[in-house]
Amino acid sequence: MTASAARLDTVRSEVDRSIRRFLDRQRPLVSAPELAPLVSATEDFLSGGKRLRPAFCYWGWRGAGGDDDPAFFTAAASLELLQASALAHDDVMDASDLRRGMPSAHRRFQAIHEKAGWHGSAEQFGEGAAILLGNLLLVWSGEMWRTSGLPPAALAAAQPVYDYMRTELMCGQYLDLLEQAHGENTFESALRVALFKSGKYSVEHPLRLGLVLAAQGLEPWIDRLCEGYGRNVGIAFQLRDDILGVFGDPAETGKPAGDDLREGKRTMLIARTLAAASPEQARQVRLTLGDPDLDAQGVDRLRGIIRETGALGACEEMIKNYLDDALNSLDDAPITPEARSALADLAVAATSRRT
Repeated sequence: MTASAARLDTVRSEVDRSIRRFLDRQRPLVSAPELAPLVSATEDFLSGGKRLRPAFCYWGWRGAGGDDDPAFFTAAASLELLQASALAHDDVMDASDLRRGMPSAHRRFQAIHEKAGWHGSAEQFGEGAAILLGNLLLVWSGEMWRTSGLPPAALAAAQPVYDYMRTELMCGQYLDLLEQAHGENTFESALRVALFKSGKYSVEHPLRLGLVLAAQGLEPWIDRLCEGYGRNVGIAFQLRDDILGVFGDPAETGKPAGDDLREGKRTMLIARTLAAASPEQARQVRLTLGDPDLDAQGVDRLRGIIRETGALGACEEMIKNYLDDALNSLDDAPITPEARSALADLAVAATSRRT
């Protein structure tokens, strides 16, 4: 195991510990028996994940001279609550049935309603409860950040970054909805969604948060590094996620095979497919993309078209190019050698997940 891999295990452990402590502090506020399903869903939603966002934040922090301060891990762990909030809302918008191999939040609450035989629509109850769960996680992410225990000067310096990151995330979610609704699906629009929905808040802004927290200010070199490294890794990360959404192994992704095709995701993979498709291939894609009842045979047929048009290979090449640009941007960054090496390893890990 490399030193950076061992350190990443430490980050995961510290982030998990911070989340448990924070939830323990919240329990008296949500102790009513009726709220037990909400608490249980929160715990399950926060129990998984690779902790990549806190890891990028951590290596920004270390790269600018920060140490292993428990207060830092609490601040970084708040990014996991923000991520969980986005996932709860995202699954409602996409009508996803599974998340990390478990029922998505709205399906979970829908099942509670159905089992109890309550009045009204079980589906509507499930969606409403999941939205509230996402809102609760969003509120708690801000509280966890503010009460982390880091010096007030550091938090004040990084607060604009934190606020801007959350704003961009919500705007990115809207752009994703808009892309599916009007079906524009150009290279430019697909890249914009990849950047704003995931790329920035998954890599660029967590990295910037760590750097600014340690430096207690935003230096010009921080923006150069975050744009040259963070933005490129973030786009490559989302492109890999798009490929996994079509070709990923359900055992690895925790979602049904081809789920992005059923949801009609207008990703770069689909944009490149349509741009290179024959008229008949394009007709088949447009006819079946977004069909919630698409069966395994239909998924295989669309996968075949994506491969035949060269779209899969083109997206893999894009990932490689973005990754290369990101790694090159680390060369002149005024960060510690340990952080430079760890960020290079983390970039490869984040963009090379198995399909």
